[in-house]
Amino acid sequence: MIVPKPVRQESGPGSFVLDGRTSLTADPALGEVAAWLRAELAPVAGGELLPGPGSGTITLALGDLPPEGYRLTVGADVEIVAGGPAGAFYGAQTFRQLLPPGAFRRAGRGPYEVPGVRVEDEPRFGWRGCLLDVARHFMTKHDLLRFIDLMALHKLNVLHLHLTDDQGWRLEIRRYPRLTEVGAWRKESQTGWNGAMDGRPHGGYYTQDDIREIVAYAARRHIMVVPEIDMPGHTQAAIAAHPELGNLAEPLEVGTTWGIGDNVLNVEESTIEFFQNVLEEVLELFPAPYVCVGGDECRKDQWKASPAAQRRIRELGLRDEEELQSWFVRRFGGFLAARGRRLVGWDEILEGGLAPGAVVASWRGDLGAVAAARRGHDVINCANTSLYFDYRQSPGEDEPVPFGTVLMLEDVYAFEPVPAELRGDPAAAHVLGAQCCVWTELIDSTRQVDYMAFPRLAAFAETVWSPAAPAEGRDLPDFRARLAAHLERLDAIGVEYRRVSGPLPWQTRPGVPGRPEDPAGWQAQIDAWTSNLRHLR
Repeated sequence: MIVPKPVRQESGPGSFVLDGRTSLTADPALGEVAAWLRAELAPVAGGELLPGPGSGTITLALGDLPPEGYRLTVGADVEIVAGGPAGAFYGAQTFRQLLPPGAFRRAGRGPYEVPGVRVEDEPRFGWRGCLLDVARHFMTKHDLLRFIDLMALHKLNVLHLHLTDDQGWRLEIRRYPRLTEVGAWRKESQTGWNGAMDGRPHGGYYTQDDIREIVAYAARRHIMVVPEIDMPGHTQAAIAAHPELGNLAEPLEVGTTWGIGDNVLNVEESTIEFFQNVLEEVLELFPAPYVCVGGDECRKDQWKASPAAQRRIRELGLRDEEELQSWFVRRFGGFLAARGRRLVGWDEILEGGLAPGAVVASWRGDLGAVAAARRGHDVINCANTSLYFDYRQSPGEDEPVPFGTVLMLEDVYAFEPVPAELRGDPAAAHVLGAQCCVWTELIDSTRQVDYMAFPRLAAFAETVWSPAAPAEGRDLPDFRARLAAHLERLDAIGVEYRRVSGPLPWQTRPGVPGRPEDPAGWQAQIDAWTSNLRHLR
């Protein structure tokens, strides 16, 4: 009952007993994985799992396999053979899932018996990510580390941290302390889409030492942390702290409402230098080869009204404000490339032309992914129609505030990272993988993150790890059976997921089981996005 489903799994002879006399040995190159596994198992085994004679031995070894691949054999002993530390870690995660749910409770004690089994496994995609929006609602370091552990349990390997937006700046920048002194705090928050406000201050930020701890903690679990510093739109918190970055004479406050704001950065050299200085500190904190600069939902009204922006367009010989944004983004692409990093941006960065080496996070359906891949750009599929976990999981009255469409577990499980138009096309090789997104405008606590992310994150994890679905689609009944066992593990860990009790008993669209009609206006929004993207194909 493993999630995500392995490439191959078959029963074997014998069984393994985990108890206080179990020992654990490892190749020296896998010492960090062994230390992690020992820390996870020792409290429930009732022993320290030190090397030496015992009732059974867990062995971690290297073999001729892909770096993230592993082979797990369970009998009287346990052997995990892997291509590298990441593969050994994933093999260890699979072994943990073979244990009874009680083994996930730190208060539980063995012995625990595991039937004989042989598993051969490796991931389909190298980018198996989750975006976590800590800008709209801050998440404490402790809660973020907990979420990293939950990602690791599902064999996800990229945490995209959305650190800045109109409503908050969450990263200490020592050169510019006002970014957190002012930008990390707002006076209140919008509670829904009817304009109601909660009247409660909200804020918080990560110190640079916090970030170093978070990045190191994730790395030990083979998760790469990719930072996002959103620009030139979604920057009101930065402008509130430093008004010279904006286009208006009057000061702004940190944003308190949701939606696409009008306030964007100006395009002066001093503003570009400011954010290059910000990124210099970001690069010191995040060793990942990727840095996201956003580039999405940038309204151009202020640039159209700005004499300085219009002068810049004329000086550069640009056609319009769309090309001005492309020029702005390319400046940072060159800056990052010169420092050995790759720029990641949302699919809007395609619209004015894009520098080689940039990676496109395609969120507006599949069209951006298709266009980017065919232009030779690597792609991360973040399709909002399948992977936005701020969307409700059912249309019921007891669900959270409505936003977007309804995105059920079945919809997520049906997701295919490679768009249909690219299947059989050599350009499909540019699809690095996919990423689910937990946007937090209306998610204001860790409990709500649990509810909105799980169990949909488990379904997503299978779409990026397990082999491609056959023509008839993935085996949903099989997944539901394995998920039922997996939810017992999440219960043991204390995850407050949305309860799943089988297919919902309604169907409003012929031929599309379990999918409600789109709320008024939602289909129109999708049509508008589609129209804007079609010329890129």
